[in-house]
Parts: sequence; C-alpha cells; structure tokens
Amino acid sequence: MLKIIILILFPLILLSETAMKCEAGKCASGKTSMTKKVPAKPLRLETATVKQLFNVKTTQVKTITTSKEQINYGYIVAEDSNKVDIHAWFSGYVTKLFADTLYKKVEKGESLAEVYSPEVYKAKQDYLHSLEYNKKTPSPQMLQSARTKLRLLGVSEAEIKQINTERTVDEHTTIYAPRSGWIFEKNINQGASFNTQTKLFQIVNLEKVWVELKLYQNEIEKLSLLEHFTVYPKGIHKTFTGRKSLLYPVLNAKEATATLRLTLDNEQALLKPGMYVKVHASAAVKSRLVIPRTAAIRKNGTWYAFLATEFKGEYEPIVIDIKPLDSQYYEILKGLNEGDTLVNNALFMMDSDAQINGIY
Repeated sequence: MLKIIILILFPLILLSETAMKCEAGKCASGKTSMTKKVPAKPLRLETATVKQLFNVKTTQVKTITTSKEQINYGYIVAEDSNKVDIHAWFSGYVTKLFADTLYKKVEKGESLAEVYSPEVYKAKQDYLHSLEYNKKTPSPQMLQSARTKLRLLGVSEAEIKQINTERTVDEHTTIYAPRSGWIFEKNINQGASFNTQTKLFQIVNLEKVWVELKLYQNEIEKLSLLEHFTVYPKGIHKTFTGRKSLLYPVLNAKEATATLRLTLDNEQALLKPGMYVKVHASAAVKSRLVIPRTAAIRKNGTWYAFLATEFKGEYEPIVIDIKPLDSQYYEILKGLNEGDTLVNNALFMMDSDAQINGIY
C-alpha cells in the first residue's frame, strides 16, 4: 500500500518542481524560458529633462531699468582755491587788531588789522610830495612812480585816493580781507611785529568744498561708469550732489585705498571741513535682462538654470552666462531670453534629481 502511494505522489512532486523552475525563468531542461519578464529600458529623449510635479515655483526672465550703485565714505575738505594766505608786503607793527579771534567770519573788504610801517609811511609822504610838486611843475612820470610804489606795497586804492583828495597822510595803514570767509589761521596779536615772511592770516571760503572719497583698489576700474554722486553728511538732514573732479594719482599703501575728489556747492555753509559723509554713487540708467539669484546654480565652474519645457512638470537644465547685478538679481549675458520661464525655488532639489539621472 505504501509503494502505491509513493508512486502516485512522485510524479506530482516532479511536476511541482518543474513549474517552480519555469516560473523562476528556467525549465527543467535548464534552458531560459522565453516568457521571462525583462524590465523595459526608459526612453532617452534627445534633450534630457528633470520631471517634478510638486513644490516647484517658477519665475520669468525679465527686463528691468537700473544702474550700477556703490556706497563709499569720505570727509569734507576745504577747497584749495578758496584758501587765501595774507602777508604784508612790508615790515611793521600791529597797532589795532580787528580779526582778533580764530574762526571769525569776515567779509570781503573788512578791516583785519591796523598797522604802522615806517616804509609805508615814507612812501605815502613821497606820494604827497609828488602831488604838491606836480601841481606846481607838471611831472606825470614822477607822480605815477610814487603811486605805483604805494600800490606795490599793498596800500589800498581807498587810502591812495584819500591822500589825493585830503592832501594828508595817515601814519597807520589798514590790512583788508581780500575775500569773504573764516579765519582759519591767525599768527599775530595786538602789538606784534611782522615782516614780509610772516603769514598774518589764512581766510577760507566755504561756498564750495571738496569730498575726499575713499575707494578700494578694485573699484577704480569701474569709476568711469559712475556719473551721479549723492552725498549724505552725518547729522545733517539734507543731501548734496557731488561732481567728480579728480582721482588722486597715489594710493594709501596702509589702507589700499585711492582717493576720489568730489566738488560740492555749499552756499549755506552747512558743510564743514572734517565732516564724515556717506556717498551713494550710481552709473547711468540702463535696461538689463535679469533673473533672481535663486534661479541660477553653479556646478563645476558653469552656471545653470532649469528652463520649463512644453511638457508640464518637465524642466531642462541649460548653460547660462551671468554676472552679479545686486543682492537680488543676476544680469543675463547669454543663454536666456525675456519671458523664459525658469525654476525659482527648487534648484537644490532639481539639481539632485539631475545628477541622479545623469543629465549633467
């Protein structure tokens, strides 16, 4: 009875093993089954793309009107051409000092000091004698010579005219301010003596001032592009417009900075030498093709952007040529056109998928 059961079950076991082998891909003969399922290879398109349907925000390439801007700092400086050094063209003594304090404001023609000079006093007397002699015996050359000597000594035309009309000589001579401004230097006091080498005063007019602006060395190259300079003095709620006048031909070796001179109008005298200022410089307005900084990614020295294709959810990585414009935008130099749609917020995710798929 047991033999009969074994004979019945053995063929069934063999059939079961054969079926299992065929299902695994081999038949009992050891040959590969023709019905084995092989995964289909994905179709590779001519242009490789990345496909994502979720969390992808896009932006468009657009044209904006803007200009290059930069911020620098500097100081207000008195303009050299508005500084006047006052010397007497003779020796003498101060008998009365009118400009008696430093930084006093004076007007053009105002009396600065009354002085006594033996040399000038004698020249005045010579002129008076020439007037008297010319009245009796016309001697125009002698009279002109005496007058010229007074003028060359710095005697004012008003005093010469006074001698001519009043026929008297004042032993004192007045030194007048040649222009309006502030007394920035005062080197004499009441009763002091002086000679032709003594600088009596320095008057500085502040109707125009300079800004000496510090530039880093790498900013010098693009200085020619900057046309507009807006000056913001610290502590003054008013802005001033600067005019570019001179780039100094030397650099500060310790700071590695160059100095740019701007000229400012200062009719109200709000700007004082030594004031600290901030300057906004900008170039001429220009139209530029831009994308947000988040829409570009750099790989191995090459810039890429993901361009939307005609198929929804598919994006093509393309090589672009860009340069920084400001903290928000890159300027497009090559590779994109206005109106192109790009991935804006998912570059890192797109980049990961692109590398996994071997796109770039």
